Amino acid sequence: MITMIDIERQKIRRSKILLILLIPIVILWIPMIINADTNFNMQEEGILPEDNFLVQSFLGLAWFMFPASLVIGTVLLNQTERGNHGILKMLSLPISPAKLCMAKFILLLLLAAIQMAMMVLCYYLSAAAASSAEDYSFVQDLEKVLKLAGSVYLAAVPMAAVFWMIAVCVQTPVFSVGIGLAAIVPSVLAMNTRIWFAYPMCYPFRVVTARMHELATHMGTFPCELLPWVPTAAIITFVCLSIACVRFGQAERRG
Repeated sequence: MITMIDIERQKIRRSKILLILLIPIVILWIPMIINADTNFNMQEEGILPEDNFLVQSFLGLAWFMFPASLVIGTVLLNQTERGNHGILKMLSLPISPAKLCMAKFILLLLLAAIQMAMMVLCYYLSAAAASSAEDYSFVQDLEKVLKLAGSVYLAAVPMAAVFWMIAVCVQTPVFSVGIGLAAIVPSVLAMNTRIWFAYPMCYPFRVVTARMHELATHMGTFPCELLPWVPTAAIITFVCLSIACVRFGQAERRG
């Protein structure tokens, strides 16, 4: 499996996927630096300016930027085999299509981890710039930042499984991207319902929102109960990956 993951990594080595992952992070942080003074207006909600600076940026990431990057990543990884009928060559080898499918999914998670690392790095660069501009320290402890980034990343795994299943099952890239992006939009509404745990696309946004409510003493509570969330997320991840493994290369094998 490690060898297959490394092979998949080499396939995208010359692609622009890392740049694609970096661009939304930069776009996200630029207005945060420019409008750093607005963080002082949130003290009425009982949240410190430095906490608001951190949480607001991750809200933008968790709601759209991160999910959209996963959608694009799934399609790019799936399409690496489509050019020049590469998928047929791979399927002709004594390699399990299911293992190849899982290798690509694991690579997707690794790319998501790289993007989250970019987010943390850009946070510190942006916090330093905002601190210099406002003469106020927005820089948080590394443990606090990593805890938030890690929770967002882990919450996104079931969502990544859903997007990967869509990319595998829907052969046309335009439709695959469209379905994925359309699934992101209702996440704001879904996370405010009692059955939010049944909609994986809202998990990261729910986690960050819950963290914001923890930091803001006047905003009340917005908990993320582990039950039934974790079992439901595990079932959704298993089902989606199982479907993806069964469907991966199925059309080409029939042909």
